[in-house]
Amino acid sequence: MAKLFRFGNRCLQGLFIIFIFATLLFAITSPNLILGDNDKTGAGTTMVTTVILVIVAAIVICYQTYPNIRKGLWTLFVVHGRLTSVLFFVAVVVWQVIFTLNVHPAIGFDAGAVHQALTDTRSPDIVAYFSLNYNNMPLLLAQHMVAKLAGSTSWLLFDLVSLFLVDISALLNIATVYVIRKAQMTTAVYIHAMWLLLFPMIIVPYTDTWVLPLVSGYFFGFAMLNKSTSVLPSRILGAILFGVCAVLTYFMKPSAIIGVIAIILVELLYTLHHRPHPLTPNEVWRGFALMILFFCVTGFTYYTVNTLNNKQTYITLQKGREIPAIHFMSMGVSGDGGYNPKDALKMAELPTVKARSNYSKRMLVQRLKKMGALGYAKFLIAKQRNDTADGTFAWVKEGHFIRANPVPNEKGFAGTLRSFVYLYGTRLGDFRFFAQVTWVLLLIMVAFGWRDKRKLSQIFRLSIIGGMMYLLLFEGGRSRYLIQFLPAILDLGTLTGQKAFVMIHSWYRRAFPKWETVLNKKNSNK
Repeated sequence: MAKLFRFGNRCLQGLFIIFIFATLLFAITSPNLILGDNDKTGAGTTMVTTVILVIVAAIVICYQTYPNIRKGLWTLFVVHGRLTSVLFFVAVVVWQVIFTLNVHPAIGFDAGAVHQALTDTRSPDIVAYFSLNYNNMPLLLAQHMVAKLAGSTSWLLFDLVSLFLVDISALLNIATVYVIRKAQMTTAVYIHAMWLLLFPMIIVPYTDTWVLPLVSGYFFGFAMLNKSTSVLPSRILGAILFGVCAVLTYFMKPSAIIGVIAIILVELLYTLHHRPHPLTPNEVWRGFALMILFFCVTGFTYYTVNTLNNKQTYITLQKGREIPAIHFMSMGVSGDGGYNPKDALKMAELPTVKARSNYSKRMLVQRLKKMGALGYAKFLIAKQRNDTADGTFAWVKEGHFIRANPVPNEKGFAGTLRSFVYLYGTRLGDFRFFAQVTWVLLLIMVAFGWRDKRKLSQIFRLSIIGGMMYLLLFEGGRSRYLIQFLPAILDLGTLTGQKAFVMIHSWYRRAFPKWETVLNKKNSNK
């Protein structure tokens, strides 16, 4: 059993290393990191980036050169890190609100269709859209409920709700880290604040953002349930939260349930792990009772939500029009592995589910045969780059992403903000550069922290592997689809980041021993 456990753990670790280092390589070589004019993206960096980089470089040089500055920064960000990180997080939340109040344009693609349905349920286009994309009905019903409670259907309202949900996700992630390892909570606050600072997806009220607190919720629930030292009420609450959030995640965005599958698989793997102490009868009965509670909560939540979803009367849909799952597999091997308008149009034209399934199967087989084994392998490598390299999560790369003049009026404070996020804004390249730097740093923390083999860390790793494999097999082609898996990436980066940078620093000291010695002597003399 022990050998089988070690084999399974090594396979998980090896597969993760392949995926994460490939992703890190793609992120480092992203055109978003090009300084100055950028022919590849068409949006180069400006003096904003230059000034910030000069300031950062000056801080780093002063930190390395002047002991008093080093001591001051260490005191501020480490000794008083808990207070500093919380203040930073609060400042970022205030910034998010200011940003959203000034930048809340109408959004296109699927988010626009959902928003239109809040005021128009009889349009043939809207009826056809939800008949085909029935998976978006839970989001529509949730937004309809919010609109009724607030008495408004404005984009600003739903952007603020999206902001709230994303921030709740961040807080749940931080709480998960607290349960796993309390000492790393300050690091978690810093990392999540930095992520929120450069995450304008808060103004896109779609399943990518609305599912985040649910994913974070089931990870937090499982962490509480899994912690054997927790008091029984905490574990009961964990079982309930895990079950409810897992089901709601499935209805909001089915692919985001991959984290739950990862939890189950790693739990099964750990049944082979040798326990230092056998379970007592009380522990066995307690675990059995918690499992029964989890399944009861899950079953009741599924039945309730499924009934509400199937019996909704808000919009009258055409039965038998839903797009089959194989359609997304077929699209996943076309073009760059992303959305294929020709395939989507065909789904609308074909009258039956069987006809749509047959067409998708035929196209899937035809495309795979045309590629061949070697061609498909090359395609998957290119698709992995498309799926994971962009640290902006494909901001303004979707068709009709922002329904506004792509050349913003840059006068005033609001205009300045739009210049960073609109397609033809003069400072879009600056946003892309810093979002990419943050993404690369997070990936470094995740990739080089392989020595952390705690069960929860392995669960996060398998969730990331599963998410990336899903995007390779189904519709992908852009990193927006990675957003649903961010809770696992952020939590894993927090848990392994310290070990990652300790390892990198040890490599640095071995590579440049003389420079390290000279620097230490210089600082000691001062």
